[in-house]
Amino acid sequence: MKINENFVKACQAFLQPEQLLLDEPMSKHTTFEIGGPADCLIFPASLEEVQKVLSLVKEYELPLTMLGNGSNMLVRDKGIRGVVIKFAKPMSAIRCEGTRIIAGAGALLKDVSECAAANGLTGLEYACGIPGSIGGAIFMNAGAYDGETKNVADIVRAVDAQGNLHTFSHEEMELGYRHSVFQSNGEAICEVELQLERGDEQEIRAKIADYTQRRESKQPLEMPSAGSTFKRPEGYFAGTLIDQTGLKGFSVGGAQVSTKHAGFVVNAGGATAADVVNLIHEVQRRVKEKHGVELQPEVRMIGEE
Repeated sequence: MKINENFVKACQAFLQPEQLLLDEPMSKHTTFEIGGPADCLIFPASLEEVQKVLSLVKEYELPLTMLGNGSNMLVRDKGIRGVVIKFAKPMSAIRCEGTRIIAGAGALLKDVSECAAANGLTGLEYACGIPGSIGGAIFMNAGAYDGETKNVADIVRAVDAQGNLHTFSHEEMELGYRHSVFQSNGEAICEVELQLERGDEQEIRAKIADYTQRRESKQPLEMPSAGSTFKRPEGYFAGTLIDQTGLKGFSVGGAQVSTKHAGFVVNAGGATAADVVNLIHEVQRRVKEKHGVELQPEVRMIGEE
């Protein structure tokens, strides 16, 4: 769809030119490096700008999609209709107050983890290598190495479709395995407060170094991917099941099951979203056939096929 010109003009009245892009390829804005164009991609720089944009989106009755760093998602080949709000560098400020860290939704997890370490705070070591933003981590309740966002998330400030600001307590976030209330309520996560504990900086750094070494040795960090492709099935590891099915290195078009870690689908060069989807379906089919286990994608799929 062609985006409403009056909507664009209204947004341009308070956004800088680089904050509003039309027909922008989403392959430039996702860690998979895949995806067709967004009709209108907006990078808000403040809570007030988020409120204004959401009010205008509602006024002009436009479809809305929100994302953080663009990890853990696959944008389909025809792109995204309507407005995409991306929480990125303009909303990535991080500050430490005692044992609390307050971060803009666009702050990268690795930067929030580093801030915690620098201030002798423990609880975020697991996040040092997750390729997402803190807003995305809340949205998906991201986790690794037995750590989860729900263990440290205390308060979230989010904006609803009318542009109203709401504060969510830990309980109100409804954080579960790769789940939060924000997946259903449509509110835009703008700021996150984390509650951490005092720790020994040397021990914290040692744990981060250990996690980093493990991640670098086992995961295909040198290739574009969305992160872990499948949720962990109860009692199993997705990567192990896929490996045991003989699918390491299996490819469809430019999409490939990583030869380094079978739990990752990577863009081996020129992959389309259709390649990835077809590969995922084939992996699911073969794993179910061999092991009787249904793998569920962890990657969010958005946009038009």
